Amino acid sequence: MTTKNQISVILPIKTGKTLAFTDFFDKCIQSVRYQNEYLKELIIVHGNEDYLNSYLYEYDFSGLTVTLEPWTSEPNFSKQVNHGVSISNSNWCSILEFDDEYSNIWFKNVSKYIDIYNDVDAFLPIVVDVDDKLVFAGFTNEATFAANVSSEMGILTNETLQGFQNFQISGMVFNKEKYQEVGGLKSNMKLTFGYELFLRLTHNSAKIMTIPKIGYKHTNLREGSIFWNYKNGENKITQDEAKFWIDSAKKEYFYISERDIKYEPQEV
Repeated sequence: MTTKNQISVILPIKTGKTLAFTDFFDKCIQSVRYQNEYLKELIIVHGNEDYLNSYLYEYDFSGLTVTLEPWTSEPNFSKQVNHGVSISNSNWCSILEFDDEYSNIWFKNVSKYIDIYNDVDAFLPIVVDVDDKLVFAGFTNEATFAANVSSEMGILTNETLQGFQNFQISGMVFNKEKYQEVGGLKSNMKLTFGYELFLRLTHNSAKIMTIPKIGYKHTNLREGSIFWNYKNGENKITQDEAKFWIDSAKKEYFYISERDIKYEPQEV
């Protein structure tokens, strides 16, 4: 059986030399298998390192339609996602990270919502955040159902985003045409690339809905991840810089193309 609302999964990988990569990856791919007839393809845009190439090309992806796409430029999450979307073969795409998992019925739920809410351009899951020990850390995207957050229950608006930043693109299922129309993710946005995309989508009349079902498990602040590095690693940022990138997102979402943005430390 093949459904009309098939979804392409875009999986960007920077490196395979991270803590417990293989364990995370096995669970991630198993969660993709659970999507069965709602899955069009899995596109892995991966860093071009020997270890990762060997691992991926020897991995058992049986039962899945998989494209392994080496990324020969400097690894960049946003650019890798955009490339994966550009070569996808369906009208709907989703972003998955190798240390995360889809709920078993996430795509099934999304497919039903696509049929009913045909004016919606992107569907967000309720995300369960866990730490690298898989200990529960909280929920994300559920705020669209809270009083005084969104004027329409479950809908993420530009007005809401001006006051709240805690929304995730991981696990999101989005209309490919709309995503490309607004320019996709911007690689010049450090840390707040997802937030800026939401601002830009809603500014360009895209409708974003959170589906009130647990749809995604996200490993929050795993050692070696982008956000861990910015909080704890060599690229640790200051409070001033964090504020700068949030403010930058609020300024840049009016522009579809990227512009040069650089943080300059404030003199004390």
